[in-house]
Amino acid sequence: MTPEKILEVVRMYRSRFVAMNVEPRDYPHEELVIFKQGEDPLAHCCGMLPKMEIFIHEGRIEKAMRWLGFVQGCLWMSGVYSLDDLMSHRRPDESEG
Repeated sequence: MTPEKILEVVRMYRSRFVAMNVEPRDYPHEELVIFKQGEDPLAHCCGMLPKMEIFIHEGRIEKAMRWLGFVQGCLWMSGVYSLDDLMSHRRPDESEG
């Protein structure tokens, strides 16, 4: 994926989180998190998006891609997107190929 494509996907997921009323939230990195009623694992993913943009601007593409994979896994497990949807998000635009 190109840096531009990653940023495009980040913007798409941000829009989806806004539409779903998901607010960003950081969860502890060193602890196991068991989500209770009213908590949303996607809130952590929402909080990751701006950091991913910083990684792209710093040239840390591999880290941004790892984080994108994590976010996509959560989106799939939460029933927001199918695996086919997620794979299509990563494909280059037709104008690029």
